[in-house]
Amino acid sequence: MKKITSLLAAVTVAAGMSAQTQTFDINTSKVGGAIPSTMYGIFFEDINYAADGGLYGELVKNRSFEFPQHFMGWKAFGQFELMNDGPFNKNPHYVRLKNSGHNDKYTGLENEGFFGIGYQRGADYRFTVWARTPNGDDKVTLRVLFCDPSTMGERQQFSEGTLEISGKEWKKYEVVIKANQTVDKGSLRIMLARNSRTVDLEHISLFPVDVYKGDENGMRKDLAESLEQLKPGVFRFPGGCIVEGTDLATRYQWKNSVGPVENRPLNENRWHYTFDYRFFPDYYQSYGLGFYEYFRLSEQIGAEPLPVVSVGLSCEFQNGSERNDRHVPVDQLQPYIDDVLDLIEFANGDPAKNQWAKLRADMGHPAPFNLKYVAIGNEQWGPIYPENLKPFIEQVRAKYPEIKLIGSSGPNSEGGDFEYLWPEMRKLGVDLVDEHFYRNEEWFLKSGNRYDNYKRGKNEPKVFAGEYACHGRGKKWNHFNAALMEAAFMTDLERNADIVEMATYAPLFAHVDGWQWRPDAIWYDNLRKFNSCSYYVQQLYALNKGTNMLTLTMNGKPVAGNDDQNGLFASAVYDKDTDEVIIKVINTGDKPQPVTFNLKGMKKGAHQAQLITFHSDDINAENTLDEPTKIVPVKSSLTVTAPAQDITVPARTFYIYKIKK
Repeated sequence: MKKITSLLAAVTVAAGMSAQTQTFDINTSKVGGAIPSTMYGIFFEDINYAADGGLYGELVKNRSFEFPQHFMGWKAFGQFELMNDGPFNKNPHYVRLKNSGHNDKYTGLENEGFFGIGYQRGADYRFTVWARTPNGDDKVTLRVLFCDPSTMGERQQFSEGTLEISGKEWKKYEVVIKANQTVDKGSLRIMLARNSRTVDLEHISLFPVDVYKGDENGMRKDLAESLEQLKPGVFRFPGGCIVEGTDLATRYQWKNSVGPVENRPLNENRWHYTFDYRFFPDYYQSYGLGFYEYFRLSEQIGAEPLPVVSVGLSCEFQNGSERNDRHVPVDQLQPYIDDVLDLIEFANGDPAKNQWAKLRADMGHPAPFNLKYVAIGNEQWGPIYPENLKPFIEQVRAKYPEIKLIGSSGPNSEGGDFEYLWPEMRKLGVDLVDEHFYRNEEWFLKSGNRYDNYKRGKNEPKVFAGEYACHGRGKKWNHFNAALMEAAFMTDLERNADIVEMATYAPLFAHVDGWQWRPDAIWYDNLRKFNSCSYYVQQLYALNKGTNMLTLTMNGKPVAGNDDQNGLFASAVYDKDTDEVIIKVINTGDKPQPVTFNLKGMKKGAHQAQLITFHSDDINAENTLDEPTKIVPVKSSLTVTAPAQDITVPARTFYIYKIKK
């Protein structure tokens, strides 16, 4: 903090340097087009244990014994049996626990959670289970224990609750247990009391009571709050490549993710074996975090929901881009198209007129979710994509003309597939084209003018930068310099907000013990989390996006890191709600740069202002679980003089000036 504070002393000092001052001409009197409310958003994909083991509050792994190895995540002991005629047809398996047969032996189960179960001292946890006594015997006592298996203390269990199970009919039982210790890699142990008779257990679940917004099937609070604090304008879900699936059978199917949580079937996560060098064979999707929860979370954090649905093509990286039996032929697409039409009804329909809208109401949300966008397909490419996409667009347009449809330009930011798909998307009349680019520092530094020369027109599709991040060359992790490159590039998004309607950094989440892909915005273990430098860049743009564009140029050109601009990037907006001119300046170089703000149209004299500084002396530094706030934005107050204000932008620094007009 002291080093950052030392930068602030030089903010308003005239640039007494040998380098020639660079003048930014900012026309504050001519307000440009509106900046879309969706401009800066978030993209969720269930990679890196982002759902189960991450955002989704469930602490039990394989809670319904539906993994292909039915006891994966569990240790069963004593007298037990796996059964498959349970009360939920999509999750038929359950466990029968019997008397151990000896007074000093025990029968029960122990769950390892996701890289352990995190317990916070003093916090309450809700244990639920569907259970019965199959023979209608007397009450069976079930002990529920919070344990630390690796403790050097006398007792592994540190908290306990009990349930009395009775009756031949399946019922849901609940007990709330307070954790008496903080343990980051604990377990959940369930034991039959001595001399107990037989009991059947299904859908064994454990949630913190204090979940986000109090939803019983809710989100981990600290992670959801990080999303809320981003103030996202749009929320893209559930992926990504999981929408396509490794094959069609494992694609994400939204209809399986709604309805009673106990009866949502397991799905294989295409990321569990994608990389043999980051291999997680126990990575499945419980669908506990499903489309209802995604829509509800969108509403809670104030973002427009943007679901992505299958276009009938499995992942082309793994299945090829030619017509084969791993992709759906055009004449067999109707069930996939119906899924999209039914999804719109689920989100927006009248419960009295549509079964999917009624399901939404039955789940607790009679009012519509006001869905406005649907993306069809993810990173598809080649002729098979527009061929499959066409009937989707025709049928959705015919029935729901108000829905904006998003097509893809493929997995690359340029090249043959990209150049082929953009004209195809125009022909099909999509509303937005989804562009993806995971690139190195050089690409970001050279792409500051990317959108300045895109076609503009009434019928021209808008741009959705749906997945992007700086992958440092040889430094593929969340270090400060990668975030600085992203900040620099985002001036281009902001300057061209008339054609870039939305942008979402990716991926969003990663568990420190279970990641497969990095960099990522938010990292966590079972009890802690930290926001990466890239997270703070996204937040700075979202919280300071303004309402309208302003023109900012140097020598008549955008400030976009061009050869004669000394590594500088800049953009400006006006916020009509606060009457502020907001100027973003990024110095990506290794030398301080003198700059003069020429504030055209602003009243002469002193103006109150705020400066936000994002800087690190070590460009390879990063936030961590142990140092979560090592690199964070710092705010200060100052005065800016109009029409001209001299500043010095330190090396490797992101500045935001908020000037009262």
